[in-house]
Amino acid sequence: MEAEKRFLTKSRFQTALECPTKLYYVKKDEYPDTKQDNDFLAALAEGGFQVGALAKCYHPGGIDIKSLDYKESLEQTNALLRRENVTIFEAAIQYENLFIRVDILEKTGNHINLIEVKAKSIHPDEDDFTEKKTDFIQSGWLPYLNDVAFQTWVVEKALPQFTVEPYLMLADKSRTASVEGLNQHFFLKKKDKRTFVEIKGNVTPENLGDPVLVKIPVHHPVQKIFDGTDRPRNKKSAEELKSFEKRIEEYSRYYETDQKYPVTLGGKCKECEYRIKPEKLNPGQKSGYEECWREKLGWGAEEFSKPHVFDIWFGDSDKFIKEGLYLLEHLNAEDLYMERKKDGTLDYKKGRAERQYLQITQTLDPDAGETINPELFTEMMTWQYPLHFIDFETSTVAIPFNKGRRPYEQIAFQFSAHTVYENGTFRHDEWIAREPGAFPNFDFVRALKAVLDKDDGTIFRYAAHENTVLRQIQEQLAGSDAPADADELIAWIDTITQWTEEAVINGKKKKIPHPGNRNMVDLRDMVAKYYYHPAMQGSNSIKVVLPAVMQNSAFLKEKYSKPYNSTNYSGMIWWQEDEGKSVPKDPYKLLPPIFEDIDPGVDELVLESENIAEGGAAMTAYARMQFTEMSAAERDAVIKGLLKYCELDTLAMVM
Repeated sequence: MEAEKRFLTKSRFQTALECPTKLYYVKKDEYPDTKQDNDFLAALAEGGFQVGALAKCYHPGGIDIKSLDYKESLEQTNALLRRENVTIFEAAIQYENLFIRVDILEKTGNHINLIEVKAKSIHPDEDDFTEKKTDFIQSGWLPYLNDVAFQTWVVEKALPQFTVEPYLMLADKSRTASVEGLNQHFFLKKKDKRTFVEIKGNVTPENLGDPVLVKIPVHHPVQKIFDGTDRPRNKKSAEELKSFEKRIEEYSRYYETDQKYPVTLGGKCKECEYRIKPEKLNPGQKSGYEECWREKLGWGAEEFSKPHVFDIWFGDSDKFIKEGLYLLEHLNAEDLYMERKKDGTLDYKKGRAERQYLQITQTLDPDAGETINPELFTEMMTWQYPLHFIDFETSTVAIPFNKGRRPYEQIAFQFSAHTVYENGTFRHDEWIAREPGAFPNFDFVRALKAVLDKDDGTIFRYAAHENTVLRQIQEQLAGSDAPADADELIAWIDTITQWTEEAVINGKKKKIPHPGNRNMVDLRDMVAKYYYHPAMQGSNSIKVVLPAVMQNSAFLKEKYSKPYNSTNYSGMIWWQEDEGKSVPKDPYKLLPPIFEDIDPGVDELVLESENIAEGGAAMTAYARMQFTEMSAAERDAVIKGLLKYCELDTLAMVM
């Protein structure tokens, strides 16, 4: 039986551009990867599947190539290309061992419009693919344009009798939906592990209203990629200095013959999808990341268990690796992060040096525990009781839910708030949007104001997200659909947030900060300035800081070893010893299944990922409530899970 041909597809070419060695690990059971599930969740949360379906609706009369078989899909596409004029969805094109499926292919005579649809936003009047001063492609757009360039190259080689014009079709942030419930036409379904969109109702262009997607020609940047003038030569690696055609030829040959491309190590390895911890590997599985490092450096289990330069907070791991420095023990923290002053004393360099120095020295000290800068207590003296700790769950999706809203507008669908009183007692408040397709932001702010506006206590957030969201909602409150109490809500948001305004001072433009009189305190900023524990491994995420703090606090151990009761939890024990380790379990890993209250056989799609414990999971769960068909029981179960998840975030801030 003839072996199935190994085609280099557009997704595999994108993988090779990141690191050609990864091609050897693609789609092999022994090399699990984290990216496949993450890509699905990201597409679900952002509405990527729905954007593709909407784009097709804007091209009525298009013919969909639904066959997943390479040969059959090619035959169907070639038959359609014999027509004088035709629009094809998922057109299959092959050249040698290169194979692509074009999102939308418009053929008119001997001309082809190649349209790649992306769930990414653009403002046509403000955004550009290239830098204005240099005409080099902006780094954020390069992956998308490389994708289109690869497809254009394949079509031009496979169909030389046609002229080809490439386009990106994107969500246009300058446009507003002119109809209600646009997203409710596109529901996600799953069958045989494949996700697809089921279209509901009348989706003619007229019924969909004014288009919220825009088709932009990208011939100029694609040609720059072909010519090798997409980026400055002095900023390219040896691999990137090869011509686009040479890279296609090399990557396709290595993939076709199933050979491993020579390994190169670098900062790129930090986010490798094949970097899997040994304890997460099933029998017979291997870490592609460890295999590369083992081949290149001869590393064994001991080296892989040691703290890596990848762990350094905002560290330049690419620079270290080029110098042959791979582990924290290879670094001289004093030389890197300290300098001698004129008086002969050593002091930290500017910026993040003090924190980076502390991380390296503390991590390498087997007796090191937590480090607390005494200035923290000076800061704490400025706080006023009662203390309020808030956390938001939000979503930005490409297809607007409501008339008058733009693609990727902020949607605030949930908050949790813990209020701590001076006697040590606390209260928990919460709010969540329950109605599918409704715009929740104004009700969200009203509910938040009702919780926080009863006193002048200090308000805490963790990172900048809550400030950003409130400033964005403030802009929405000034829109044409402003509610009657808009002015009151706008003024209140100013009191608890901070913003910048541009001013001319001494002939120069400067951004002047404006903090509200009750501006929120950023707890993550407090951690970065005043607290470090080796268990944090350079991260300031609350999900990492909380277990570290719990290790050292006898107070937290005593308090949270007792049952915790609230609206969402009954008798929960948050401080549980991790067996044999003398440290507490990570509270985030104690979260119960989101669907514990319903029959586990109700819905396969929703139940496949039952725990809300990872970053972005709340956004994904909310997206599932919007884009999948659920019973009332399922919806209630998702809401219960979201409430538990969000409450832990603010309880973690309290701890």
